[in-house]
Amino acid sequence: MLQAMRASAKYIWIIIVVLFVGGFLLAQTSGLLGRAPVTSTTAVAKVNGEDILATTWYQTTQNLEQEATQRSNQSISLDERQRLMDQAFDQLVTDALLRQEYRRRGITVTDDEILQAARYSPPPQLMQAPDLQTDGQFDPAKYQRFLNSPMARQQGLLFQLEQYYRNEIPKEKLFDQVAIEVYVTDEQLWRRFQDQHDSAEISFVAFEPERISDSAVRVSDDEVRAYYDIHKKLFERQGTAKVSIIIIPRTVSAADSAAVRARAIALRSKILGGEKFEDVARAESADSASAANGGSLGKGPKGRFVAPFENAAFALKPGEISQPVLTPFGYHIIRVDERKGDTISIRHILLRIQQSDSAAARTDRRADSLARMAASTDQPAKFDAAARTLQIPAIKSSVIEGNPVTVNGQFIPSVGPWAFQGARPGETSELFDAEDGYYLARLDSITPGGTLTLDQAKTDIRAYLLRQKKIDALMPQARNFAKVAAASSLESAANLMKLQVVKTKPFTRVTGVQELAQAPEAVGAAFSLPLRTVSEPIRSTGLVVVERVDNRFPASRAAFEGQKDVLRQQALQTLRRQRVQEFLANLRAVAKIDDKRKQVEASARRTSQ
Repeated sequence: MLQAMRASAKYIWIIIVVLFVGGFLLAQTSGLLGRAPVTSTTAVAKVNGEDILATTWYQTTQNLEQEATQRSNQSISLDERQRLMDQAFDQLVTDALLRQEYRRRGITVTDDEILQAARYSPPPQLMQAPDLQTDGQFDPAKYQRFLNSPMARQQGLLFQLEQYYRNEIPKEKLFDQVAIEVYVTDEQLWRRFQDQHDSAEISFVAFEPERISDSAVRVSDDEVRAYYDIHKKLFERQGTAKVSIIIIPRTVSAADSAAVRARAIALRSKILGGEKFEDVARAESADSASAANGGSLGKGPKGRFVAPFENAAFALKPGEISQPVLTPFGYHIIRVDERKGDTISIRHILLRIQQSDSAAARTDRRADSLARMAASTDQPAKFDAAARTLQIPAIKSSVIEGNPVTVNGQFIPSVGPWAFQGARPGETSELFDAEDGYYLARLDSITPGGTLTLDQAKTDIRAYLLRQKKIDALMPQARNFAKVAAASSLESAANLMKLQVVKTKPFTRVTGVQELAQAPEAVGAAFSLPLRTVSEPIRSTGLVVVERVDNRFPASRAAFEGQKDVLRQQALQTLRRQRVQEFLANLRAVAKIDDKRKQVEASARRTSQ
């Protein structure tokens, strides 16, 4: 069988696209390669001396892009492409570290292990393939028949399974070694249960630093310098930029919405006339993920969907087809397949509300005019002239490297990454085409990232230290208050000193309480202080609290015993996952990683200009 696996290497089946890193197209097809400085030997990083090639990075990014576009059925923005490039880089660094660790530990994989895994442990995504299920459940018999069929060999499944398990089995062995000693005792399990289920109600008085005037405390230059020297890593900053943005929205009219609703009614009529809901969903639904499965959204309880959709779905009987249902995503046609209590299995067809063809054409023409009038790399005034001519305001915005741009709560696609991909101050971007409109940007200024100097950081440091000194200065006031409150009551002392008593609702150690978000120490104290006794002042970095525990409600030991086995499995899974994550983080922390991405990309841009 293994020979058959290796003899069959064709890439056809769409499931394999998603499962096995999206095919083998060369990155040149995306334009990522073909730039003179990037050759087959150019390294984008070194990981403990092992090269990660730029070509591999670009190809891995290309594969991730293909997966993303197949899921959304839309082109991706520069923001998404940058995220995928970072994801691809992190994946390649981790893979290199894992390979090195396999060698160090002598971890290998045999052909027999691959065969056994392929036969009896199919990957999760493959288990979800509709053609391998019976009554909504994975069917091992169907999988075995397909595994031994000529089609599996022709479609490259066997070869892909070998590659998958040759990568996954060593990883599983390593992670088993890392997490082998993870264990949770009954007492540890009970404490975890208590953290989640013990609750308390408290009354407290907060002493906030604003009670102390700035002139009452002093922070010296030496203190600022000492803090900076000790905490210099806290002052590493991303690059920042200032941009001007012109937006041409794809404005949707009432007529556009009515036209989409009419189309939804027509599709519903087709289904009622005999066409299969699943076939119409595959052909028409804008929700590409569910469309591939005949519109299926799976089975689940209430709370999964936005209110208009969920209300309409739960009002239907099994087999009934809804009228068009409007949500923020568009119009939906819904069918309930099965319902048991509050658990429902449903399908839907989504039609997004978009501009009519004539309105879209007018928007396109306006965007083309903007691009022509503003196009220039060295004449920034053209950008302003185009905005005036088209009577569109140019919006000013700040950009932080690695973060999306938002203006008045609106996400602006692609502008953020563009600003840090080699653009020069005064340069105008290409016209970015998004689902909700067109965007054109000009880079007004840019400040590279790095560690702030003492002069740049001292204002923030001084403000932080000033706040901490104010909190220290509050402690005598809080002690005096606590003494008076202990002799009378929290409320009496608060009235006497004109302070406010806050009473909380029940909270746990895990949930905490919003009013004490700046004082986690006070949350913890609520589960150890004597009941109905005024506490000593509790200092935190945000404020000082004097509290009284009014009620405590202990977790039920009987409920714990009834759930203990399930809780143990959940705890072990969580702890093992944490142990593996900690191991990978430590592996990366001690590794010598020479990241050359910025140099490679900058070199490629210089050559292409």
